[in-house]
Amino acid sequence: MRVLVTGHLGYLGSVMTTVLKNARYEVVGLDCDLYRGCDFGRVRDPVPSFELDLRDIEFTDLLSFDAVVHLAALSNDALGEIDPKVVDEINCAATVRLAECCKAANVSRFLFASSCSVYGRGGGELRGEGHFARSLTRYAESKLRGEQELARLADRDFCPIVLRNATVYGVSPRLRLDLVVNDFVGSAVTRGQVAMHTAGTAWRPLIHVEDLARVYAAVLTAPDDAVHNEVFNVVPPDENYHVIDIADAVTDLAPRATRSGNPDVFDERSYRADGSKLQRTLPKLRFRWTLPLGIRQLRNAMVSAGLTPGDWRSDRYRRMLRLSRLRESGEVDPHLRWTGRSVAARSAEVSSLLSGTNLPSMPVSTRVFAGAGEFEPQL
Repeated sequence: MRVLVTGHLGYLGSVMTTVLKNARYEVVGLDCDLYRGCDFGRVRDPVPSFELDLRDIEFTDLLSFDAVVHLAALSNDALGEIDPKVVDEINCAATVRLAECCKAANVSRFLFASSCSVYGRGGGELRGEGHFARSLTRYAESKLRGEQELARLADRDFCPIVLRNATVYGVSPRLRLDLVVNDFVGSAVTRGQVAMHTAGTAWRPLIHVEDLARVYAAVLTAPDDAVHNEVFNVVPPDENYHVIDIADAVTDLAPRATRSGNPDVFDERSYRADGSKLQRTLPKLRFRWTLPLGIRQLRNAMVSAGLTPGDWRSDRYRRMLRLSRLRESGEVDPHLRWTGRSVAARSAEVSSLLSGTNLPSMPVSTRVFAGAGEFEPQL
């Protein structure tokens, strides 16, 4: 199966491509690489890819694919507040356009990375896919609207599948420290403390990044009648936690780390997600990671990499900070598109990379960037 992964250079995407390649999928990526230079540790082998803004894709770019895994998005609640119009443009409108291009190109299977954050104010009740969604943020609203539009496009020949991801954690070549578990471990390793900004009473479902990628690999080949136009919560059994319990788990596994919180502040975003539907649909699926194992993995990787307090606070690992800096510097425009001088700099970088391969040079305007030398451009 030939699979296009949008957002393949992101936190989840950079793990997803490796998992899919190991499962013998033929993988091609698509990413405009807003987070270039934000690598953590060893950069894994690249995959052939389109260096292209999601909003610019055409159906002719998709003609050779069997499936699309759509991860590209402004990908958390805080990012959703940068500019509501841009969030809607990328997370919802571009998703719909991509799906329409897939239909035109006869790409039948479309996996959409949604989020359990659509449940918003869910309280302590376990939320199944049929529960009413109470989105509290622009990000969650954009994901929910994307789900609704995909359901409208579904037909006999087009199989959209919505995967509502739990909050992700774990090591990735494009590590993020603006996710709750990763943030707490990074703070414990670099500062010796875990500081909650709230009382910690909110619920969060959790999943390790590698387990999440393996779920997508399994769904890609699931029978049509089992997954067609279905919505799935993606959360392992017993992996819903109060935020304060996550903080305590980190301090228990990080020597000399302390915990603090703000008992007068309560997070309205609180939801427990029920992942049993996915387990019933894919009974052979097994999750390999638990929160304690993931905390140990993160701690060991951060210590080995020599993560510093400055690193922990920096825009290298925090997406909203990075995008804000790119806008302020003029490297991207208000719509989060690379500006002319950024494109010129990237052109030089691409030419330098290609000069070390046996590929012919190609102008930066070419829609396909064969960075790994493994992919014959379909021009």
